Amino acid sequence: MTAPLRMGRISYLNVLPIYHPLEAGIIPHDYELVSGPPALLNEMMGRGELQVSSCSCFEYARRPERYYLVDDLSIGSHGSVMSVLLLSRVPVEQLGGQTILISGETHTSVALLRLLMRDRYGLDVDYATGSVTSALRHGTPPAAFLAIGDEALRLRNHPDYPYRVDMADAWREWTGLPFIFGLWVISREAVESGLLPDDPGALLRRGRDWGLAHMDVILDLTAHGCPLTREELAFYYQQGLTYSLGEREQQGLRLFYAKLAEAGMIPPCPELRFFARQ
Repeated sequence: MTAPLRMGRISYLNVLPIYHPLEAGIIPHDYELVSGPPALLNEMMGRGELQVSSCSCFEYARRPERYYLVDDLSIGSHGSVMSVLLLSRVPVEQLGGQTILISGETHTSVALLRLLMRDRYGLDVDYATGSVTSALRHGTPPAAFLAIGDEALRLRNHPDYPYRVDMADAWREWTGLPFIFGLWVISREAVESGLLPDDPGALLRRGRDWGLAHMDVILDLTAHGCPLTREELAFYYQQGLTYSLGEREQQGLRLFYAKLAEAGMIPPCPELRFFARQ
């Protein structure tokens, strides 16, 4: 019996418009969907346990030889993304010499934070990896912390951290370009082994298009237990996020890679290689 093809799904609200029609059977497919945080999905792709996955753009930059990109699909923002935030007790300009708590679930957002601290704000700061929620509840509260995904949406108005930097907005103010946090990748090994009879990107783009066209359904699914109002959620999905990877988004992605390479955080800038264009 042939093992099912496996597709990784980031376990955050931001990808619900893409995956709900696939998970609900609205759009039929032959994939087993596997949910997890970005760092875990990166590891699973690296071990060959997934054939297709959403992944951090940092992961693609580290190992581009392993992947093809899905055409015209990303998780990014042209301004305030709302779910990738630096929250601080003091103005960001006063964080020099302080320690920022970062999550081990994300590589891209941490890399962006390091670039902004070093090159935009000119600050020398330290970083500690740990659970933000645990530190706030049980540990010594940090001077500042990086929150991502659903955790950022929940903590964005924390009363002890009145100073907030939306990371995508900070990038746009710095560069004038969109910021791309996540991409969809296809295993080159799976392609070369003939495991993928069709373009997975076509399926994912169909999911995206259905989700964005049926936003009332997505908002109904999201509203339960979410800290955002329905109006805030609608803004988040329709204006805070972009799900495309057009020319402007690619410009932002290439600039991010160039800055990472200049900082010695990745090898030389990777070429953007798309499965649909092979």
